[in-house]
Amino acid sequence: MSKEIPYKIYLEEQEMPKAWYNVRADMKTKPAPLLNPGTKEPMTAAELSGVFCDELVKQELDNDTAFFEIPEEIRSFYKMYRPSPLVRAYCLEKKLDTPAHIYYKFEGNNTSGSHKLNSAIAQAYYAKKQGLKGVTTETGAGQWGTALSMACSYFELDCKVFMVKVSYEQKPFRREVMRTYGASVTPSPSETTNVGRKILAEHPGTTGSLGCAISEAVEVAVGSEGYRYVLGSVLNQVLLHQSVIGLETKAALDKYGIKADMIIGCAGGGSNLGGLIAPFMGEKLRGEADYRIIAVEPASCPSFTRGKYAYDFCDTGMVCPLAKMYTLGSDFIPAPNHAGGLRYHGMSSTLSELYDEGLMEAVSVVQTDVFKAAEEFARVEGILPAPESSHAIKVAIDEALKCKETGEAKNIVFGLTGTGYFDLVAYQKFHDGQMDDYIPTDEELKKSWAKLPVV
Repeated sequence: MSKEIPYKIYLEEQEMPKAWYNVRADMKTKPAPLLNPGTKEPMTAAELSGVFCDELVKQELDNDTAFFEIPEEIRSFYKMYRPSPLVRAYCLEKKLDTPAHIYYKFEGNNTSGSHKLNSAIAQAYYAKKQGLKGVTTETGAGQWGTALSMACSYFELDCKVFMVKVSYEQKPFRREVMRTYGASVTPSPSETTNVGRKILAEHPGTTGSLGCAISEAVEVAVGSEGYRYVLGSVLNQVLLHQSVIGLETKAALDKYGIKADMIIGCAGGGSNLGGLIAPFMGEKLRGEADYRIIAVEPASCPSFTRGKYAYDFCDTGMVCPLAKMYTLGSDFIPAPNHAGGLRYHGMSSTLSELYDEGLMEAVSVVQTDVFKAAEEFARVEGILPAPESSHAIKVAIDEALKCKETGEAKNIVFGLTGTGYFDLVAYQKFHDGQMDDYIPTDEELKKSWAKLPVV
């Protein structure tokens, strides 16, 4: 659809948008292009179509179209759980005794338990429309794998999931939900692929990473006729689909005459954060409004706060295109961290460019503090939050307490990406005092950066 269409036309008709918003259309400096790792030239649509679905390739490469109409079949599916609620945390405000108004956009009201279904159903739809047999993917905490298995079941597609080994072992119930929807689930790295065997040889006993799982999923997709690879975060197409989160959030705030002062989201690869902030960042880019936008990441995998802005492989096996992003190095494998969905070594190219321009800020937090915040939130708001979401909760609480000190009644909005009912092993470790706060050393990061490709 043309970018000349007025921005608010989709928000005035209904709180659930009829189109996804592409923030790249309003960026003066576009995200750096994906590069072919062999030629170091920008990837073409023809090259990418061997890995991704054709329509998704178009969305990935389009930096100019502001709105993409959501197909009716996807909108019909969305109606099962969208619009998702924007909730004011009255009880948390009272507990903190803060003048701040705290709002959270809750994405856990679906079987997958998270925001991931917003993009999973879109990617499965385009795969089915293209006549494919199935798709392959990776998953960290298991939320993306669960969402994709549900979407593939809906469209009768085969679904092969490579699940980061530490999460495969720590979160067996989420694994079983995937299998219930018909997906095959393999712990990664595995002995079933060439790249998996290579990673295991180089890192014996490794607990895996999202970068490892991506490599295996891509290898299987490329080597299997009628299959394509789909990704739950990082890519432009995923941030596009997830913009429904921010569009609904802004529509609800506008309806009640509320302007957010700050928007806070957890950050791993960028899907939740990018979707939540999209329309607010759009206003900021167009000079229509200003917001304080905060990305929150784990101190154990701090790509924004300690990473390098450079071209790097998107995967540990170095078979994927090169992306310019804030990265810890594709060879970096973080220690077992219970926020499995935030264990990616890099960050979305779009968000990386926005961060590099100073349009948003980032903080890192240690996981014991994250679980303290999660527990405090659960006790007063009645939702057990996912560990990933709890990073945003931690910083939202911190900012609300600053308001208590200054007496300012700021409007704080954060993304509650999903529920933590499949993450009880992590909560158990926290309660039993068996959780530590691993932070990588400068030497570890330098070792990983030494392998960055020369571009």
